[in-house]
Amino acid sequence: MWGGDGRLSFRRCQGTSAISEVVIGMGASIGREAAPKLLGGASASLLAGRGGLSAEQRRLLVACAGGAGLAAVYNVPLAGALFTAEILIGSITLPVMLPALACSWIATATAWIYLPDRATYTGIPDYRFTGSLMTFSLLAGPLLGLVSVAYIRLIGWVSHHRARGARALYAPLIAFGVLGVIGIWYPQLFGNGLDMARDAFLGIGSLGLLLALFALKPLVTAMCLGSGASGGLFTPTLSTGAVLGGALGLAWNLAWPGSPSGAFAMAGAAAVIGAAMQAPLSGLALVLELTHSGFGLMIPMMAATAIATAVAFYVDGYSIYSARLPAYTADSAADSSAWR
Repeated sequence: MWGGDGRLSFRRCQGTSAISEVVIGMGASIGREAAPKLLGGASASLLAGRGGLSAEQRRLLVACAGGAGLAAVYNVPLAGALFTAEILIGSITLPVMLPALACSWIATATAWIYLPDRATYTGIPDYRFTGSLMTFSLLAGPLLGLVSVAYIRLIGWVSHHRARGARALYAPLIAFGVLGVIGIWYPQLFGNGLDMARDAFLGIGSLGLLLALFALKPLVTAMCLGSGASGGLFTPTLSTGAVLGGALGLAWNLAWPGSPSGAFAMAGAAAVIGAAMQAPLSGLALVLELTHSGFGLMIPMMAATAIATAVAFYVDGYSIYSARLPAYTADSAADSSAWR
């Protein structure tokens, strides 16, 4: 998308997607959005070739289809369209947003035939604005940005040193075995982190448990990714931000009570995913659409996300996507675009 003409190999994307589904079914600590994004983009690339579209038109169609795949699987049509514009294209303009919105709503409505049309994280209360939460968001924003930088660097490092060749045959067995042992004590680490984030949004979990999950989730995700496993990253990243926000909220309430820890978890999730993707609008939209809640927290969530994203950009300028690219491409992306 960023350095080529948008052509994708359908067979390779189909194989990678199938492997991703198997790995996710085994409980690996990675997201499930990679397969629908890849297959959506590959289908668009195939149609663009048959339709004789130009390279620019192909890139736009592939980006819209990739965002639509994300939108459909998580029931997040607005976030899918913003993902297309902010991350895959790097430009929020009318010629980009119109087809992105069209593809995302059509894909999401079609998915309702097979998938539920409710929120991914159900039962989240409608938290309200408080001065305590607003002050927390302003003060915690820089910390959440630095945490995102550390996460991005970890993902980038394992991506450039992931198992290849013969090692790729046994590295996943070792990684999944280690995850299985750790999961005896922390079963929340299995999968993409959906249950972990939902518990944090509901205010479930002690300070010690939330801190342990915050420390372990990025490590086991990086371990699975480094072993050669194929999968997504945005849900593990979001869940890491949620448990960190919940833990910081519990500590903050000792000094300034008044807001439930779940509200802090939502602010932390939006800030970390927005900063890690270098896409603040997508981060905010994802939290709102995934929970069907959080509108009362919009101002503190925006503050935390904007500050965290700015800190992450000025420290490194990379995202969890650009950090995984070959060095020459990632350097170019970091230098040329604030969106990435």
